[in-house]
Amino acid sequence: MATAARDRRLPPALPLATLIGRELRAGGSERPALRYGHAGFAKRGEDYFLVKPDCLRVPGDPASAFSVFAVFDGHNGVSAAVYSKEHLLEHVMSALPPDIGREDWLQALPRALVAGFVKADIDFQRKGEVSGTTATLVVIDGFTVTVASVGDSRCILDTQGGELQLLTVDHRLEENAEERERVTASGGEVGRLNLFGGQEVGPLRCWPGGLCLSRSIGDMDVGEFIVPIPHVKQVKLSNTGGRLIIASDGIWDALSNEAAAQACRGLPAELAAKLVVKQALKTSGLKDDTTCVVVDIIPSDHLTSPQLSPKKNQNKLKSLFRRRSHSSVGKLGGKSASIGSVEELFEEGSAMLEERLGRNLSLKAASPPFRCAICQVDQEPFEDLMTDNGGGYCSSPYAPWGGPHLCLDCRKKKDAMEGKRSSRSTACR
Repeated sequence: MATAARDRRLPPALPLATLIGRELRAGGSERPALRYGHAGFAKRGEDYFLVKPDCLRVPGDPASAFSVFAVFDGHNGVSAAVYSKEHLLEHVMSALPPDIGREDWLQALPRALVAGFVKADIDFQRKGEVSGTTATLVVIDGFTVTVASVGDSRCILDTQGGELQLLTVDHRLEENAEERERVTASGGEVGRLNLFGGQEVGPLRCWPGGLCLSRSIGDMDVGEFIVPIPHVKQVKLSNTGGRLIIASDGIWDALSNEAAAQACRGLPAELAAKLVVKQALKTSGLKDDTTCVVVDIIPSDHLTSPQLSPKKNQNKLKSLFRRRSHSSVGKLGGKSASIGSVEELFEEGSAMLEERLGRNLSLKAASPPFRCAICQVDQEPFEDLMTDNGGGYCSSPYAPWGGPHLCLDCRKKKDAMEGKRSSRSTACR
């Protein structure tokens, strides 16, 4: 599974610094404008979304601006979705080294997203509540888009050049064979709901708990093999921009990626989100909460043309996402030649923390050696360390952790997710 995930991640064709330099040398401003809208209908009231277009990497410096958009689809209650909306971004940002430049910040972001998702899961489970949530978090910095996701909420990219790309992976046990293998290898049981008489019905679920997803935030009653480690993909758009459609499974159960994109082409973002929801309801009715966020990444030269009146300018914006070919969803693998092409910078979906946190980046400002890579708590060198002998603190029969420092609680979480121990057991022998 891990090998397959690594094989899917292709190295960038060009260094990130080169791509950022292109932004500076290209006509118009380095930063595109964002236009966004959202819409939804509630059946259970468990969908939430986050829109933060005015984040700053460096406080007080407008040049360090970035934007965040997210969709959370809760289940078994709203607590996990509400908590993630309020705290997930905070946990991600705390895992990013301070005082680093934009290039290093973007390179460190995928790893920080992993740490932030795991931290959110640990903190929420400490509350003792049993709800869970999907999470699809999108960070936009200039023309660079980074998406982290667990569950089956989805983000697609529709570009001016006619490429339609899926930026997330669905973590549904029914469709994802790799995740089924991982869950069973970690100690979970995968099967359908059994009725009286032995008849099996419905989608594949993980037991105990009966969850259809293999990754989520929360769900402490299901088992630690349901992990919060996100699939992360980072891409660099060309200077023609693109449109992101981020939505819960109430949309994707009714519409294909192509149908969702087609439903709103030629429309501004706010109306586009409403049309996607309307089309989903028209197709299958209100069977689930439906939430959609549409974000247009618009080059500055499409905004400030002195030859166009405001009305004509508006029409030009609408036409950005009108012309499309019927190309299939897929990866470009770092190829960039045609207008509207996308550079793939990073992709990783492994559920193993050693692979996600162990690939340390060469940053100018590294974390202190005994700061936990997940919860960001500084410790004394001897505090809460796992040893391989019987003395001192808790002993561990497993191979030493080869990645960055983890505190005792986060190490237990890591071992539990890999099926090595229960993270709920805190007793030491």
